Amino acid sequence: MNTASLTRASGILLHPTSLPSPYGIGDLGQAAYDFVNFLEESGQHLWQILPLTHTGYGDSPYQSFSAFAGQPLLISPQLLLGLRLLNEEDLLTCPQTDPEHVDYGTIIPWKTALLRNACKRFSETDHPALYEKYRNFCRKNADWLDDYSLFMALKDLHGGVSWLEWEDEYRMPDEAFKKVLHTRLAEETGFYRFIQFLFFQQWGQLKEYANAHGVRIIGDIPIFVSMDSADVWAGKHLFQLDTKGFPTSVAGVPPDYFSATGQLWGNPLYEWDAHKREGYSWWISRIANQLEILDILRIDHFRGFEAYWAVPYGEETAVKGQWVKAPGESLFAAIQNALGDALPIIAEDLGVITPEVEALRDRFSFPGMKVLQFAFEDIGESTFLPHQFTSPNCVCYTGTHDNDTTRGWYETLRKDCQKKLRRYLNIKKKDCVSFQMIRACLASTAAYAIFPLQDMLDLGKEGRMNTPGVAAGNWNWRFRQDALTKKHAKKLKKLSHLYGR
Repeated sequence: MNTASLTRASGILLHPTSLPSPYGIGDLGQAAYDFVNFLEESGQHLWQILPLTHTGYGDSPYQSFSAFAGQPLLISPQLLLGLRLLNEEDLLTCPQTDPEHVDYGTIIPWKTALLRNACKRFSETDHPALYEKYRNFCRKNADWLDDYSLFMALKDLHGGVSWLEWEDEYRMPDEAFKKVLHTRLAEETGFYRFIQFLFFQQWGQLKEYANAHGVRIIGDIPIFVSMDSADVWAGKHLFQLDTKGFPTSVAGVPPDYFSATGQLWGNPLYEWDAHKREGYSWWISRIANQLEILDILRIDHFRGFEAYWAVPYGEETAVKGQWVKAPGESLFAAIQNALGDALPIIAEDLGVITPEVEALRDRFSFPGMKVLQFAFEDIGESTFLPHQFTSPNCVCYTGTHDNDTTRGWYETLRKDCQKKLRRYLNIKKKDCVSFQMIRACLASTAAYAIFPLQDMLDLGKEGRMNTPGVAAGNWNWRFRQDALTKKHAKKLKKLSHLYGR
């Protein structure tokens, strides 16, 4: 993706779990289609989301059981009624939840039971057309689906604990024993295959609708995968592990804007020599899989492809890590060779960025990120100020999922920084700071301008999606059904047109 291929456009950052729904969590049902309609009505052509993968402990989209499998919690119960896989009585058992927050502890067991009922009906009743689609899905995705379904079945067998705590025969199965396990656990692996089929069917229909209405989807993947994932369990040779499967070093970032002790993510690091020997086939498959279900892909922590922060396993913070070189150029050259020169990838190039990282990003013409909140963290110059943008080949954000909402951020900003922001954006006393930040984002030379829905709604700290380094209380924000109005759409469309988006 390069400047020439980027038409000025704008859009909204909103993860589907934040959509309104009577079933405790946003899903791929009617509210998702209503949101696409709102985007079209407001003149927006981009919808950015967080990773769509099956989340694990902590409910973070950046820590998943698989880099390929979709999030079952996003499956719409309402759409399953139309397939005769559920009935109205099934939905009456939905627990009462806060319409502005997801209660994962309540919703996960209820929705899992609901999906098991749907799977049971699928296996016991006649659905010939649906069954043929299901068989085709399983054949097409066998490369990752077989390992994922077996991994999840074995997790259930072991009460959900990490695969590192399983008995050796399950932790380190050979291919022959895997076949035995697939036969032994056929009902359970069938369930996990089936819910993946449902997810990708519903997601594919929604994306098709969005594209038909002039909206492209920007997705997201973390550079690293979770330790407790099918990817690591089934592909141990691709990661830096000891002979028992435990990591020797783990991922993180050094002390930065978000944390004085850095961030200790704990993800296993890649054994890059093994990836290179295999022609980077795992990475090519991963990127190809994502670009089949997305229009544009943002890769989180892009700088880790040039050099990554390796922390010895067992450390309590990320302070005692070191930078280790990664084969970024040869990796992306292999991906480019396999998938085409104009890769629609956005590089998340925030944090400790060196000239080498910038060179890697520019070598493949990947747009980087400009976050306006960062421009006003002190009173000096900043490359995040719009007048410092040296190329339109970038994406301008008011803030990201890791930032506070613009209103919440501004209310805790130093007074001198507040003054700088108000002078720079010519904000009058009565003006809404969130809206003026959106205006600055849209007015910038960046090819793409994106802002969280929370900023359009001018929400404070109550709307924050994630606080890095804080384990609990994240990823649960939702908006109410009546939050989006025609007034919002009209105002946003007028402003977007003013700035050529």
